[in-house]
Amino acid sequence: MSQRRWLVQAVVLREFGSADVLRPGVVPDPAAEPGWVTVRLEAAALNWHDILVRRGQYRSPLPHVLGADGAGVRTDTGEDVVIVPSLWWGDDESAPGARFEILGDHRPGTYAELVRVPADCLAPRPAGYSWAEAAALPLVGLTTYRALFTRARLRAGESLLVLGAGGGVATTAVALASGVGASVAVTSSSRVKIDQARALGASGGVLYTEAGWERAAKELSPGGRGFDVVLDPVGAWPDALAALRPGGRLVVLGASAAEHARVDVRKFYFGQYSLLGTTMGSPRDFAGLLQLLDEHSIAPPVIDRAFPLAEAAAAHRHLESGGGFGKVVLLHG
Repeated sequence: MSQRRWLVQAVVLREFGSADVLRPGVVPDPAAEPGWVTVRLEAAALNWHDILVRRGQYRSPLPHVLGADGAGVRTDTGEDVVIVPSLWWGDDESAPGARFEILGDHRPGTYAELVRVPADCLAPRPAGYSWAEAAALPLVGLTTYRALFTRARLRAGESLLVLGAGGGVATTAVALASGVGASVAVTSSSRVKIDQARALGASGGVLYTEAGWERAAKELSPGGRGFDVVLDPVGAWPDALAALRPGGRLVVLGASAAEHARVDVRKFYFGQYSLLGTTMGSPRDFAGLLQLLDEHSIAPPVIDRAFPLAEAAAAHRHLESGGGFGKVVLLHG
């Protein structure tokens, strides 16, 4: 005889499209699976990845529950936890394995009262973090940690340029890099966002809407020589390379501004540059992030706005507007 499953509140995606396709509804509570744990969620955080899932880029099954990021209480032990949304990374730390996927792509995600995840994808809620801050940490924290420290090997005393101040990865990068003793500058379309980045630890920034911004940014680097590392979450490779010092490292993790780039090959190899691709991270990367947070005085994730779970469509519209600074969060209570 099959075990009875109850219905739980959720935001349900029944067709791909604009934010309006996200509607409150009910779904069965997560089915039991060996080695998996159910979490009663207190908050979920939005990522641009959620918008791509909503638009159908990842061919998720329908109906579907979105959401990679979340924090809540384990139903089996009562522990406060955050969810690490990197599923089945594998044993090779250099790149994810063939089974890798992000929570909320093909399995039900965190826009619901309950979510079931593998037990090894849970970590303790960091001390002092609110539920919103805890939910906002995993995907951007894991992605940014891997980009800066596992891939780019950023060290104290080095310089970093972060492209596109305002998003979750960018604000996290400023906080993490400045927290470990690197000097940080940013680019943005807004003077207000540059000032907000300064409050997180950036030394300054330039408007990428102005011609020659890469040269202006380079002047902000120590001695005007160029940055040791440029973090590119948008896909601005040619300009980003122009802001690097000879021998610098460009680490790329997004393509929201451009999916293709033309690079002068001769300049690239004469410049001795390194081009590093990265995405998400492994459970070991997340452990490294938590250790870094324990060892350094680093501010929790910046929360831009919080919405009730039932208003997920409005939260998506706000994220897509590009006007925020920090993370957008859904509160489940």
